[in-house]
Amino acid sequence: MRQAIGSTWIMQLVIVFMLIFVAFLALSINYTKAYKIKNEVLTFLEKYEGATSGENGSVALINNYLRYNGYRTVGSCPAESYGASSLESNTLVPISEGGKYYYCVRKVNTSNQTFPNRSSYELETFFKFNLPIFGDIFTFRVTGETIDINWPNDDIMNAVD
Repeated sequence: MRQAIGSTWIMQLVIVFMLIFVAFLALSINYTKAYKIKNEVLTFLEKYEGATSGENGSVALINNYLRYNGYRTVGSCPAESYGASSLESNTLVPISEGGKYYYCVRKVNTSNQTFPNRSSYELETFFKFNLPIFGDIFTFRVTGETIDINWPNDDIMNAVD
C-alpha cells in the first residue's frame, strides 16, 4: 500500500511539472509573436514617417499586416493616444474610456531648435497568456518606440509633450 501512495505522489509531481513546462512554452510563444508584431508595426511607422491614414497609408498597411497574421488581441489604451478599434478601418481614432483597441499609437513631441517638427511614436500592442485547458488567463502589454522622425507625415494625430 505504501508503494502505491508513493508512486501516485510522484505521478502528481510529474504532472505538475509538465503543466508548468507547457505554461512556460505557451507564454514564450505568445510573447515572441507579440514582439515580432510590435517590431513590424514600428517599422511601418518609421518607413512611412508617421501614422498616415488612407488606402496606401501606414495605418492601412499595419491593419492588413495584423489581419493576415491572425492578430486578434485587444486591450485598453492610455489617455492621449490613438487606437485601432477595427482592423477594417484605415484610420486611428482617439481613445475613449472603456474602449478596446488592437493597438495604440501616441505621438510624442521631441522637437528642439535644430529640428522644430521632430516627433517619435510610442506603440502599444497586446498579447494574451492562454493555456489549452484554462483558456485566456492574462493580457499583457508590449510597448515600443520609434526613432525620432524629423518631419512626420501623419494627418490624424496631435503631439504630446
